[in-house]
Amino acid sequence: MAQLKYSRQRESIKDYLYSTTEHPTAEMVYKNVRKVYPNISLGTVYRNLNLLVAIGDIIRLDCGDGFERFDGKTSTHYHFICRECGRVWDMDIPQFENIGNMVPDNIGGVIEGHSAYFYGKCDECIKKGLTEKEA
Repeated sequence: MAQLKYSRQRESIKDYLYSTTEHPTAEMVYKNVRKVYPNISLGTVYRNLNLLVAIGDIIRLDCGDGFERFDGKTSTHYHFICRECGRVWDMDIPQFENIGNMVPDNIGGVIEGHSAYFYGKCDECIKKGLTEKEA
């Protein structure tokens, strides 16, 4: 593969994703990177996000809400998605080590990684729901 040309804008996108735990959409990345590079276009952000995913510097998440989200943490980890407010969190739980050993018997291939999403309602939404019911 050819050497990737350095880009300050791409580095800014990567730095933002490495510094946040929010799992932002492309539009959220765009709004934050514009603080440093006001002339950056949304198209440039999308192209760079796709490139960073392709080279493995970030990961793309499909949380079922119609928006792609991005994560600077590329090590295997799991996510919790609140169905009420849509926020996404990294879960600090051990990896499912045996999954990779079980699956090849069913497909006859090689597993290179896996992901898992956990869905539910976050504490804040639960508390908000209780407060609304009490009112």
